[in-house]
Amino acid sequence: MIQRPPLAGVIGSPIGHSKSPRLHNFWLKRYGIDGFYIPMEIAPEHLGKAMRMLPKFGFVGLNVTIPHKEKVLALADEVTDTARRIGAANTLVFGENGKIHADNTDGYGFMTNLRHGAPDWDPASGPAAVLGAGGASRAVIVSLLDAGVPEIRLSNRTRGRAETLAAEFGDKIKVQDWADAGDMLAGAALLVNTTSLGMVGKKPLNIVLDDLSPDTVVTDLVYTPLRTELLIEAEEIGCKTVDGLGMLEHQATPGFERWFGVKPEVDEKARAVLLGA
Repeated sequence: MIQRPPLAGVIGSPIGHSKSPRLHNFWLKRYGIDGFYIPMEIAPEHLGKAMRMLPKFGFVGLNVTIPHKEKVLALADEVTDTARRIGAANTLVFGENGKIHADNTDGYGFMTNLRHGAPDWDPASGPAAVLGAGGASRAVIVSLLDAGVPEIRLSNRTRGRAETLAAEFGDKIKVQDWADAGDMLAGAALLVNTTSLGMVGKKPLNIVLDDLSPDTVVTDLVYTPLRTELLIEAEEIGCKTVDGLGMLEHQATPGFERWFGVKPEVDEKARAVLLGA
């Protein structure tokens, strides 16, 4: 019996913006794997049917992006503790019996990128200031708490969303009004922007950096542009900065390894592929 090549892919709506196919297909070619990674636009009303049918078509797993990351949790047979705490899944593995295993690797991608880009950063060295209270923020908060950050100062344009996260994740979360978000920076060892502000086509991230210390590590999850205004200004102050592209690369590696049996290397060639070089 001829064995079918394994299939994986990314689902979302819309899906044309995703850079995941570029990265995964580069890795498939690099390691000589007879498999395919396919972008698929699936409307929310078809999500359940797709989850039942794709394993029958030879799919071994999926990446999941907006707007399905929360909804797939209810469709999964097994959900990791990490995905439950974050409240969303971005990586699915289909078992031979059709069972769906859901995980979230966004926090892993964030923390691995941060440790690679700023190896001297010590989680216990001081508070982290986090901008934004959406899905990406949840993954960042979970990973920072697990790493041992003593305090997370959180600010969001809608204060209520930040307060919801503080109530969920506990006393280490301190909420700050968005208008005074710059006040969170005094004494912070880390600053993380999880919002889309500063992205190409979005409004700028207008935050006062007067209290930002040169000792603070600054990272921006936005990677279009690669060097955001936040990172440029932080570099001028003397901060160590980490761009957001590495998070996209590192969050992809666990899924690829589970689906195709090889742990892919994150290096400059993979980065160049994502940048379109």
